[in-house]
Amino acid sequence: MTVTSLRDGYVDMPVRRLRQPGDKPFDGDLPSQVPLFEGALRLSVNAFAIDDGEDITLIDTGSSNAWHPTMGFLPQALSEARIVVDRIRTVAFTHTHLDHIHGLVLPDGRDGFPQLSRLLVPRPELDMFRSVARLSRFHDRAEPSDPGQHLSASIEAVAATGHEIGHTGFRVTSRSETLLVWGDLVHVPSLQFERPEVAWEFDADQEQARATRLRILGLAADNAWCVAGAHLDSPGVGRVFRTEAAFRFQPL
Repeated sequence: MTVTSLRDGYVDMPVRRLRQPGDKPFDGDLPSQVPLFEGALRLSVNAFAIDDGEDITLIDTGSSNAWHPTMGFLPQALSEARIVVDRIRTVAFTHTHLDHIHGLVLPDGRDGFPQLSRLLVPRPELDMFRSVARLSRFHDRAEPSDPGQHLSASIEAVAATGHEIGHTGFRVTSRSETLLVWGDLVHVPSLQFERPEVAWEFDADQEQARATRLRILGLAADNAWCVAGAHLDSPGVGRVFRTEAAFRFQPL
């Protein structure tokens, strides 16, 4: 089993996207350990390829040319990793926000994954996916995924709701090792491990997102899982440890 981190790029976001309990934005009181780039938060955008030796399952696809020009570099990342796109037969989305789904279509309009045979979308977000006009040729091909569903013998969908109504993680197991690909559980790693109560403006349900983050951080720390995040600093893979008051992240 080989898991490869693929960097789609990055996006700079205003600090006000971070929300304290009560939907309160930060106003000059951002902790000093959070790095800023010309006053903005810089979020990596990562996808993950899981190779079982036969086929490759891709978790999320990046943004293609649907958003900022600093993103959409998944095809180059696949080439650098020497991953032949025709081996990618399954694509599974953690959720349907645009920086996760638009890589199905290349900027020139061609299919990003010509041999795609299975496209999995969290069941509560199927209608959201089917409302995206740019991806219309994939609307009828999309199949629902549910928590507890096995994509293969080694990949299981895990409920992670809060950031979006169907937000889903994928637990990958091989021998005695476990990796949890957790999508957008954490947006700003320099802050949200130490202060997991801090939410994100675009969380569909901030309170649920906080509760899910605490639950999954605890599971990852207590079970010594590796984790992989869409917005953890590239390559976005590491381990979670408990601290006296919260958690810390150790990148691999």
